[in-house]
Amino acid sequence: MINMFEVNETNKMIEQENLDVRTITLGISLLDCIDSDLDKVNEKIYNKITTYARDLVETGEKISAQYGIPIVNKRISVTPIGLIGGAACKTTEDFVTIAKTLDRAAKKVGVNFIGGYTALVSKGMTPAEELLIRSIPQALASTERVCSSVNVGSTKTGINMDAVKLMGEIVLETAQATRNQDSLGCAKLVVFCNAPDDNPFMAGAFHGVTEADAIINVGVSGPGVVKTALEKVRGEDFETLCEMIKRTAFKVTRVGQLVAREASKMLGVPFGIVDLSLAPTPAIGDSVAEILEEIGLERAGAPGTTAALALLNDQVKKGGVMASTAVGGLSGAFIPVSEDQGMIDAVTAGALTIEKLEAMTCVCSVGLDMIAVPGDTKASTISGIIADEAAIGMVNQKTTAVRLIPVIGKGVGETVEFGGLLGYAPIMPVNNFSCEAFVARGGRIPAPIHSFKN
Repeated sequence: MINMFEVNETNKMIEQENLDVRTITLGISLLDCIDSDLDKVNEKIYNKITTYARDLVETGEKISAQYGIPIVNKRISVTPIGLIGGAACKTTEDFVTIAKTLDRAAKKVGVNFIGGYTALVSKGMTPAEELLIRSIPQALASTERVCSSVNVGSTKTGINMDAVKLMGEIVLETAQATRNQDSLGCAKLVVFCNAPDDNPFMAGAFHGVTEADAIINVGVSGPGVVKTALEKVRGEDFETLCEMIKRTAFKVTRVGQLVAREASKMLGVPFGIVDLSLAPTPAIGDSVAEILEEIGLERAGAPGTTAALALLNDQVKKGGVMASTAVGGLSGAFIPVSEDQGMIDAVTAGALTIEKLEAMTCVCSVGLDMIAVPGDTKASTISGIIADEAAIGMVNQKTTAVRLIPVIGKGVGETVEFGGLLGYAPIMPVNNFSCEAFVARGGRIPAPIHSFKN
């Protein structure tokens, strides 16, 4: 039972500390939409999404009104389109028609993003998956709500360096294709190693082939709540600090569990997981960087940052798993530069570099996220950064990702404004020494020895 004290405490977290449910994401399998006729594929996809998700937005609003819990986004994830379009799509333009169908369906049901314009190529690429990847710039330039992801590596398979090389080129092409929007298309494109099948957060959400026909996954968020809680134990030892983070993560995750259960019941769709990631926003006081500073750092990026983030990530997971029957997705602490005012301030102050962010990704939930870089950055440099992040994920048996935004026409010292949850970002410098010969080798970096567990 929840007592009155807990009700009042939750209300305070919502009203004063930016607690919200970041997203209810409805995962929909499109495996039964596969057809050799492209028109039929598009028709089946549109009909299935608009049927299954017709009440999603209304349900989220009802739950929000009933419990007073802000539910910021309602989203959809679908089976990787690289699989669904394989039989019908013979050109990149064929795949783009599916992207447009997804966009049209998303607008019809009122969700803000739909994820799953995806290829899973950690060991090799089918001709269809390569076509999908090559279609990404055009697909993201001609749609508003479609998000794309590509998984280029895993602990079990190693890293597909042919895909890594290609993705460096695709990121740059996407930047060029959306240059009139400050290369916004790249904010909807993420490159993964060890991509999870049940992630509710964009841009990397897709509905894994091991999932049910439809599933509800919920992503919670509470950096502001954690920051406020830690103010009460300022100067205390690490054991006290860890206990406070665990207790707070437990409370935040309980809110997500409640929303997930209600959404599942109202939509008649099974509950999947709660992703208990601390997902920041540009709002003041809703920052992972500010949590790190409350732990004792002058700025995020100072010596000790990686250790502080490791502690935070671990305690969030320990507290969250006690509050929900099923925790999944990414679950931990996000460090997207443009979406976190504290991170932006740290970059501006010179405390935080891409190299330090890379070190932090060894212990956080994802990777190099929402980082704006100069528009003249080479494709091979982007590929090298992707390879570095994929190696961290592969060796450490964790999810890592890269969402870089080469902003065409802008350089170091300038800023780019994306708006909304995507925020704004300073253009960060990258290491300009070449890795072209390394990236051009092709083939596959083998899986590490500890991946062999059969």
